[in-house]
Amino acid sequence: MPCVGDWLNNPLSIVQGVFAQNVPNSDWEKKVTEYFKEKLKENNATNWVPSLNDVPVHYLKPNSLVKFRCMVQDMFDPEFYMGVYETVDPNTNARVLHFGKYRDVAECGPQQEIDLNSSQTVTSERQTFYCVPVPGESAWFHAYISASQARVSPSTSYTPSRHKRSYEEDEDMDLHPSKQKEQHMGKSCSGGDIHGCVEPKRLETEASAGHHLTSPNCSPPLDLNFPLPGEKGPACLVKVYESWESFKVNDVLEVFGVLSVDPVLSIVNSEERDSSTLDPMECMDTAEEQRVHSPPASLVPRIHVILAQKLQHINPLLPACLNEEESKTFVSNFMSELSPVRAELLGFLTHALLGDSLAAEYLILHLISTVYARRDVLPLGKFTVNLSGCPRNGIFTEHLYRIIQQLVPASYHLRMTIEIMNHSRFIPRKDYTANRLVSGLLQLASNTSLVIDETQLEQGQLDTAGVHNVTALGNLITWQKVDYDFNYHQMEFPCNINVLITSEGRSLLPSDCQVHLQPQIIPPNMEEYMSSLLTAVLPSVLNKFRIYLSLLRLLDYSISDEVTKAVEEDFVEMRKNDPESVTADDLHKMLLVARFLSLSAGQTTLSRERWLRAKQLEALRKARLQQQKCVNGNEL
Repeated sequence: MPCVGDWLNNPLSIVQGVFAQNVPNSDWEKKVTEYFKEKLKENNATNWVPSLNDVPVHYLKPNSLVKFRCMVQDMFDPEFYMGVYETVDPNTNARVLHFGKYRDVAECGPQQEIDLNSSQTVTSERQTFYCVPVPGESAWFHAYISASQARVSPSTSYTPSRHKRSYEEDEDMDLHPSKQKEQHMGKSCSGGDIHGCVEPKRLETEASAGHHLTSPNCSPPLDLNFPLPGEKGPACLVKVYESWESFKVNDVLEVFGVLSVDPVLSIVNSEERDSSTLDPMECMDTAEEQRVHSPPASLVPRIHVILAQKLQHINPLLPACLNEEESKTFVSNFMSELSPVRAELLGFLTHALLGDSLAAEYLILHLISTVYARRDVLPLGKFTVNLSGCPRNGIFTEHLYRIIQQLVPASYHLRMTIEIMNHSRFIPRKDYTANRLVSGLLQLASNTSLVIDETQLEQGQLDTAGVHNVTALGNLITWQKVDYDFNYHQMEFPCNINVLITSEGRSLLPSDCQVHLQPQIIPPNMEEYMSSLLTAVLPSVLNKFRIYLSLLRLLDYSISDEVTKAVEEDFVEMRKNDPESVTADDLHKMLLVARFLSLSAGQTTLSRERWLRAKQLEALRKARLQQQKCVNGNEL
């Protein structure tokens, strides 16, 4: 039986063994998938697999098994490759079958050539995704993942099997492909050419991919097309062989596959761009598209996917799938101690909100909210909160964001200044010259926390781009969708983003619920106060908060017929007493508050007690707004 080192360090040898035993039976591909699926189920085996999110590419062995947690930023046209091909030895006429799956470049042994006219050749299809790390991943998230990896990953997975080159050397190789030719001569087929006695283009199994080098729209020399500024981590071309139709743009995936960083790809792509002898009909791509879709593998590695799964959530403290038996035990144990966790979290957020316990209640409800369904175009479950009454200087929002960042796996702080609104790209758009989707700030993964700081909005003029960006934010909040710009038309992309707006008065943007902040504490030094608040919380308590907020989003919820009838009767009574101020929108809001109040207490059905508590919270919130309106003499 193969040992751990075989399937981790040399997965293609496992594939070769299965292929050799089962050819010409087409079941070999299914058996490969089943083999790795079983291996990864063993004893924390997924933690043994090195992750591209945490380990630099140059420390990983080429053609080893790796994993990558990522968001699908763009999808490219399907590409064709040689799934099975045959080589022949001209001297002995001996023939050997090879598989092309999980490879970028077709390989053959010494003194062999590929028979392009063989009847055994099988042309197959695969899909390429351009994937980036999940935008806005929190620092605690990375620290936890790295710690769990370091405890169990074999050191061999981190040992480079080739001389480690710097990025400068990689760039030099790309500028002078002849250096790579010297290094890789004889690696594939024998003869004067790297691939044998045939054109590199015909044997190179990769057709098109996504990469962003210098572009007319981007100033940096290397644009990896991350949605958020300042993001770090690898971008990858993820090659998917099965069920790619089940994935879509902005899905968060965890993929396990074969790492391909062969420098020979850069040579082939460089030669294709420079060659003037290619038939124009065979090379329809523009120079810009070729450059963008054919990055150096050292900068944008390829992963040939053996297994891929869409993630329900990205919190590493929770089991990946909550439906399994072990996961149910975890959930059951945590739910048994939910009440004290909620009480501690409420106290923590009350301090963060300067002693305002009502605002803390609503912040908890906001943080566990999620779009659970869509009725026609209406997203159900969104709960955007506008926290008004915040200090103007932006320091408070900055520190509040840092606290939220410590609680959620992914977040982004959007400072709503005139400069940012006028000069940032919020909406992704299609670049037809390079045939890619250029990312924007609002291309975020599901359940990302977006904190919009409106207190920094100064006097000034919004230009056309700024107005479009404000409109995009409004559509995101109201409809939970972003209209991507495809030049000739717009395409709706549904999303599920938790938006919190901080403002002085009532926000310019729409919201589901406005809560006016009433500080009970005015700390002389805000930074010192907020920092001491974070340092006073034990890491184990913070982890409980993180589990609490992620887990409650995933729970099902229902209202019994009996409670539904009681709520309807209650609403009719409220309308009788005060028909002017109680509307259908108020009922919807109270039901939403009651939903999240119930879930926050670990209850998956609405009780009479929670309904009354929801009414009480809403009455307090409205009274506070009315009081503030009277004080200021205008509407907040």
